[in-house]
Amino acid sequence: MPELLTMQELDTALVGLPAVHKSGTSLLRVRVKAPGFPQAVELISRVALSAEEMNHHPDVDLRFDKVTFTLSTHVSGGVTALDVELAQRIMVHVDAVGAEVLPPAARVELAIDTADADAIRPFWKAGLGYVERRGDEGVELHNPDEVGPVVWFQPSQEPRTQRNRIHFDVYVAFDEAPRRVAEVVQAGGRLVTDEFAPDWWVLADADGNELCVCTQ
Repeated sequence: MPELLTMQELDTALVGLPAVHKSGTSLLRVRVKAPGFPQAVELISRVALSAEEMNHHPDVDLRFDKVTFTLSTHVSGGVTALDVELAQRIMVHVDAVGAEVLPPAARVELAIDTADADAIRPFWKAGLGYVERRGDEGVELHNPDEVGPVVWFQPSQEPRTQRNRIHFDVYVAFDEAPRRVAEVVQAGGRLVTDEFAPDWWVLADADGNELCVCTQ
């Protein structure tokens, strides 16, 4: 299994790659604007050949003339030397098609104050259908498709006694909702009420933070 890079190792590796943006040590992103749609597709095709040669593949998002490459070694849980090498190859192809480098996209995070992140993280992982990834402040939760907000856990010395005014709503298919509720409870959650089921269930983690599993 490829070894994860430390933050210092990653910063050193990216010195010559200012267009490659990191999200902690969990992933790298390259965002570019091609001259047009054909060039954007050509860029993806070029990167695809390099990825096949390396047997290491990025996630790709194409929006007309804009392309975003997201790199992470999933089996390792973060960024490895493979991702840096692929990023280097991507930048060569970016220059070849005349694409313009774009600044990093805004990163949305949701922070949960907790005295024991390990006790409540499984609840949120199950409820949101997220995966664990290493971040600057410890283990974060990410959407496996890299859409939606990142959830991280901010250490707090004392628990909050007042009711939290922020909660999550997660919308799932009608048939999936009961299974999701069961998984959340198994992961340490508490069913607050099923009064509104099957439209939505209200659950809470060990700290009282609430999650509504809703149907769509």
